[in-house]
Amino acid sequence: MSHIDALIARLAPDGVPFVPLGDVGTLVRGSGMPKSDFSESGVGCIHYGQIYTHYGAWATETISFVPPEKAARLVRVDPGDVIITNTSENLVDVCKAVAWLGAGPIVTGGHATVLKHDQDPKYLSYYLQTPEFFAGKRAHAAGTKVIEVSATNLARVRVPLPPREVQAEIVRILDSFQELEAELEAELEARRTQYAHYRAEVVSCNDEAEWTRLGDIATIGTGSHDTKDAVLDGAYVFYARGRDPLRLDSFDFDEKAIITAGDGVGVGKVFHFAAGRYALHQRAYRIAPGDGVDPRYVYHYLVADFARYLERTSVQSSVTSLRRPMFLRYPIPLPPIQEQRHIASVLDSFDALVNDLSSGLPAEIAARRQQYEHYRDRLLTFREART
Repeated sequence: MSHIDALIARLAPDGVPFVPLGDVGTLVRGSGMPKSDFSESGVGCIHYGQIYTHYGAWATETISFVPPEKAARLVRVDPGDVIITNTSENLVDVCKAVAWLGAGPIVTGGHATVLKHDQDPKYLSYYLQTPEFFAGKRAHAAGTKVIEVSATNLARVRVPLPPREVQAEIVRILDSFQELEAELEAELEARRTQYAHYRAEVVSCNDEAEWTRLGDIATIGTGSHDTKDAVLDGAYVFYARGRDPLRLDSFDFDEKAIITAGDGVGVGKVFHFAAGRYALHQRAYRIAPGDGVDPRYVYHYLVADFARYLERTSVQSSVTSLRRPMFLRYPIPLPPIQEQRHIASVLDSFDALVNDLSSGLPAEIAARRQQYEHYRDRLLTFREART
């Protein structure tokens, strides 16, 4: 920070000018680009959803394409241009931006505005992620369900323009944070792949295991609550049918159990592990292993194999709901208890590494993201020059 402060003191001793975004360059509103226009190859495009769900502050490649004849009707984005979202159902995501730094031109659609300018493109896209810019765009936002900041109003939002040398140094620092986070994300993805592979390999080594049915080694049933019963700050975990647990002020069970949805998008795929007191939805299932069975071993085996079991046993292309007999009949290998515990311990270590938000890689990524946002906001806060 002292180096940035010294640069600003030398190059902008009277403060940094703040100018309307419309004075930074030319704002060009995109034209319509329905999803039906997308193709497997062609001209690269960034539509508004990608800006805040896939990319960071800049992009060098696209994940979507449109045929050349349709690209000709869309707004061209040249290397160095900044693409800014105009609409979203979430005010935070309106006006998120990505600097296009690819080798050649691409296109964008009607939910975005292209800023053609002569500043550092990464600097601009970083600034458009700050709380200061958020406050500026909020003053010009319109709409309730779908929130929009038009190109005309976007042009009125003021942004600081320090000297290019200062911009470049800020970008260098923030890039290093982004690159570290990208490395951690890649490491996390590699470890998740390794975890899935090892889990599948371990649970498939059943040569000496005794096979049994899940209904013979576990108590299986549903809860009694509905989603509307949930309370915001309930004392107990409330497992419903979604990926994220809810809260409730009462509990149904006090045990170690595997929880899964009885219907919905998570059928046979999303599992939770309950340890202690919890409440349960009427269309969610609890699988509580009995004595002589390690609950974490059963959890890992279900995560690795249950979706494949449904594919093998279902006459339909997909299973939309589960019934208790499906669990009762489910075949599971049961090695000696010490082997169960060893398998569970190894897989628990992987699980903590790739999923635990209080330790492991997810915690490291969250800490780096928080550190990045702290320094981004400090680096991009300037004393405004008096006019």
